[in-house]
Amino acid sequence: MAAVDLSFLNDPSQFARNRFEQSDCLGMNPDDFRCGDFAGFDMAPVAEPEQFCNDIKKTGEAPGLMDFRKGTTTLGFVFQGGIIIAVDSRASMGSYISSQTVKKVIEINDFLLGTMAGGAADCSFWERHLTRLCRLHELRHKERISVAAASKLLANIFFQYRGQGLSCGTMVAGWDKTGPNLYMVDDRGDRFKGQKFSVGSGSTFAYGVLDMGYKFDLSVEEAVELGRRSIYHATHRDGASGGVVRVYHVHKDGWTKVIAGEDVNKLHYMYAEEKGLRGDE
Repeated sequence: MAAVDLSFLNDPSQFARNRFEQSDCLGMNPDDFRCGDFAGFDMAPVAEPEQFCNDIKKTGEAPGLMDFRKGTTTLGFVFQGGIIIAVDSRASMGSYISSQTVKKVIEINDFLLGTMAGGAADCSFWERHLTRLCRLHELRHKERISVAAASKLLANIFFQYRGQGLSCGTMVAGWDKTGPNLYMVDDRGDRFKGQKFSVGSGSTFAYGVLDMGYKFDLSVEEAVELGRRSIYHATHRDGASGGVVRVYHVHKDGWTKVIAGEDVNKLHYMYAEEKGLRGDE
């Protein structure tokens, strides 16, 4: 690989020069900040900035460059009372936390839910598109779409874009004529039906709690607590998960939001007090 020319980095301040034109500063002191008509910022003075960043990464000068790391924790499981869906609410990219209030459950219709893990834009756009497709199915056929059919629609979409950079790990949960159904669909177009799933960077921690406490004959209260506790433990151990816990219960009459948003920090101290520990232990 040819050597990368980094000479332009010797004087980074050159990119700030002439970015503004002097004018009235609308109440601001021109001596404090060179304000006025903003002319924009230059990217690196290379023909292909993206390829340049990839070349820099290969040199070892910036090993983390172009590593767009994501994180989340979502889970769902089937029990005698229907399905529990539990999620966190943190949006992150590596060590940067961009939001603590992301809604990671897409309410497709009154009997169908989707979860999002991976790229927030990818998951949100395609699951909302799935919402439109499900509504069109209902208008055309005069009945609600089945969970199997809805998950298949999403899997077909992802398969069409396979290998083109989508980042999605989703669950589709709902109640139809056959009862409660839970599917996991990923960005390669793979689709699985199961009794319990956890998707996201914190899923290994969530599975540890979920596997230990799961049984089919849980009561609704026990199932909600299992979902809440599983998400909390994942947020405690996974730095990319956090914010608040949201829990939905899918049943024969539709879905119910059981926990609208419970701060994981409060849960940390609550569970610590139950064990007779201080919050920092």
